[in-house]
Amino acid sequence: MSAGRGSTGRPRPTPTEARVTTGSDETAPTRPTSRDVARAAGVSQAAVSLVLGDKWRGRVAEATAERVRAAARDLGYRPNLAARNLRLGRTRTALLVVPALTNEFFAGVYTGAARVAAEHGFGVVLYPSPEGTGPARDPFDSARAALDGVLASSMASDAVAAIRGDGLPLVMLDSDPGETPATGTATVNLDIADGMRQVTDHLLTLGHRRFLHLASAVSSWTFDVRAHELAARTAHVPSADIRTVRSALTVQAARTAAHAALTTPRPRPTAIVCDDDKLATGAYKAARGLGLRIPEDLSVTGFDDLSLATAVEPELTTVRLPAELFGERGMAALLAVLDGRTPETTALPVELVIRGSTAAPAPPS
Repeated sequence: MSAGRGSTGRPRPTPTEARVTTGSDETAPTRPTSRDVARAAGVSQAAVSLVLGDKWRGRVAEATAERVRAAARDLGYRPNLAARNLRLGRTRTALLVVPALTNEFFAGVYTGAARVAAEHGFGVVLYPSPEGTGPARDPFDSARAALDGVLASSMASDAVAAIRGDGLPLVMLDSDPGETPATGTATVNLDIADGMRQVTDHLLTLGHRRFLHLASAVSSWTFDVRAHELAARTAHVPSADIRTVRSALTVQAARTAAHAALTTPRPRPTAIVCDDDKLATGAYKAARGLGLRIPEDLSVTGFDDLSLATAVEPELTTVRLPAELFGERGMAALLAVLDGRTPETTALPVELVIRGSTAAPAPPS
C-alpha cells in the first residue's frame, strides 16, 4: 500500500482539502481558524488574538491590525465567542437604557451604539425604562451576570442604580457629568448648551425680544441646560422678556399649553423657543388654530431635528443632534472603560438648521 493512499485506495486529502462530515452524506469545508488568519496575514496567532480581541493598541502596528482584520474578513473567520467569553468571564453584551421609544432620537443612538458594538463582537440590548427618566428596574435577575456594561441615555445616574448594582461599568449619555460616580463610569454629552445659544442668538439677531419658552415638563439635566442657556443669553439684552410654560412631551399637550400662553391678556410673544420638535409641532397647531401665521406673526424653533421638522409647513428651524454619532461615541466610551482606557468625553458639536419657521418679527401695528 502506498503512503499516499488510505485503506480504501483513495488518495488522502491534503490539509486544505479537509472536510467535515455533517449529519447527511454531504460534506462541507472546515471552519477557518485563527491559525489560517495568521498564515494569511503573515503574523503570529498571538497577534491575531490581540487584534480580534481588540487588545492590539500599543502592541501591534495599526497597518498590521488592518491586515489581520482583512484576512479574517476574506476567510470568513468567526471567533468562537462562547469559548472566549467563558475564558474572559464576559458576556459581550451591553444594555442601552432609554426613557422612551416614542422619540426617534433614541433609535439613532441605538443604531450608532450597535454599529460600534458589532465591530468589537458585542451585542446591545435596548431597554426602555418603564418609569421613563425615573428609577429603572433591573430587567434581569442579575444584570451583573447578564451584562458587561450599561449605557444610559438622557437619565440621571441614580435612575440606573438598580441595574448597575455593585460597580457594573456605566456610561451616561446626555446627562449631568457632575452626578456621575468616578469608578467605572464616564459621561458623554452633546453640546446642548451651545445648541440653545445658537437658537437664542439667531432669534435675537432677527430682532425678537418677547420669547415664550415651551419647556419640557420632564425634570432632567438636558432640559435644565436649555432653560439656563436661554436665560443667560438674553440676560444682557435689557428689552428681552422670557415667559416659560411647561408641557408633557406630546404634540397635543404642547398644543394645549401653547394655546393657553398665546391667549393670556399680555403682549403676545414674537418667538416660541421649544425644548424639542414635538413641542414645536404642538406650537404650530396652536398658532394655526388662533389664525397666526408662521413665521410672519410668530417664529418657532425646535430641538433635535426629528423627521417632524421637515414634515411641518413651513419647515422647522431646529438644532440638529447627531444621534447615531452620539451612540457610536457612547459605545466606544463603554469599551474603553471595560478595557481600562480613558474614554473620549469631549462634548459632540450640534448644529442650528435654519429653515422657514423663523423670520424677523412683524413691526408694531
